Order: sequence, then structure tokens, then C-alpha cells
Amino acid sequence: MAAGDRAAKMADRIKEIIARRLEKGLRDPRLGFVTITDVRVTGDLQHASVFFTVYGSDEERADSWAALKSATGMLRSEVGKNITARLTPSLEFIPDALPENAAALDSLLKTAHERDEVARQSSVGASYAGEEDPYVKPRELDDDED
Repeated sequence: MAAGDRAAKMADRIKEIIARRLEKGLRDPRLGFVTITDVRVTGDLQHASVFFTVYGSDEERADSWAALKSATGMLRSEVGKNITARLTPSLEFIPDALPENAAALDSLLKTAHERDEVARQSSVGASYAGEEDPYVKPRELDDDED
């Protein structure tokens, strides 16, 4: 597990370095409001997958992704300067589907809430088809029956 711990620490460090560099700004006008959501580093510390989200339209997301791809070399050299590893991992930028997943979950929760409301409305004024409590209860013996 020591290799996994080292990869996790390296991923956190890379996330911090890239986020700090993006906060300073790049000279690319295509870059929008980018948030680095996660970084995953392979066990051999040779490759880092950087997940990001962009606030804005689909066009702004595509432009920001292109800007990050073009700045990969500069960001990799920035990472190399600030980590204490023999080799600098290669960087791959991947758009995170977090906003789309959150919207899908919100939609599912809204649908479930609407169905619950329909079921509650249909149960108002309804009566049981049989007895109110259909389960068989254990018979209580009187003292006379012993």
C-alpha cells in the first residue's frame, strides 16, 4: 500500500500545483473558468489524469479543453519544478462529467418525488381490500383452556 499512498500524495500535489498555476492565469484567451476536480496518478507515477470542469456553455468547455491541451507542456514543466520525483508524470486533461451527473441525479430525484406525490394523492380516502391488519396473530390461551 505504500505505492498507493505515494501516488495519492503525488496526485494531491499535482492538483494543487496546476490549480495554483491556472489561478495565476494562462495567456490563452480560450481558457474559461476552470476548476480542477481530481487528479489520478498511476502506481508507477508515470502518468497523471487531470479531471476538470468548466463553468459555461458547451462551446466554452470545448475551448477551455483545447487551451489546456495546448498548455500541457508548460503545466508539466511547472509540475516538474515543484515535485520531488525523479521523473515528471505525463499529464492528460479529461473533462469531468460531474455537472452532467448532478443534473441527471436531480432529474431522477424530481421524478421520484413526483411519483411519491401521485401515490400519496391516490391513497387519500382509500380503504383496505381486506382486513386492516392481515397478519395472523398468535392465539391467546385463556386460563380455562389449560
